[in-house]
Amino acid sequence: MLELVLALAMAAVLAAYAVPAYVSHTARGHRMDAVLALHRAAQHAAVSAASAGPAPSLPPGLDRSPAYGRVIYRLELISAEDRRGGYEISATPADDGPMRGDACGVFVLDGSGARSNRSPAGEGASLEACWSGRAA
Repeated sequence: MLELVLALAMAAVLAAYAVPAYVSHTARGHRMDAVLALHRAAQHAAVSAASAGPAPSLPPGLDRSPAYGRVIYRLELISAEDRRGGYEISATPADDGPMRGDACGVFVLDGSGARSNRSPAGEGASLEACWSGRAA
């Protein structure tokens, strides 16, 4: 009986460390996928602007992250003034997704390449930490 209690205690200690690490790792993966989706959407917007004027919206597959499966971030293309490259693309966490309360909030990339984040609480993780995937 004592061996069983010790084995359960060791399993509980391991789980106490493993679960937060797993959650942090998956959140970092979701952030990096959103950043890559923003860059793909920016490439589409730049090509569309060069060939036929500014694109009114993103095509299916570029309007979400990941492109298939459960939506984690929704992407939106917004026209902006020329000093910001003519467009702005935002990646907003899905309301029912795992990143809805993330410290990085909404990722924003404009046509000039400027990156920013809009945190719902006003105070979020640093810009560099969010865009590199290291935010806690």
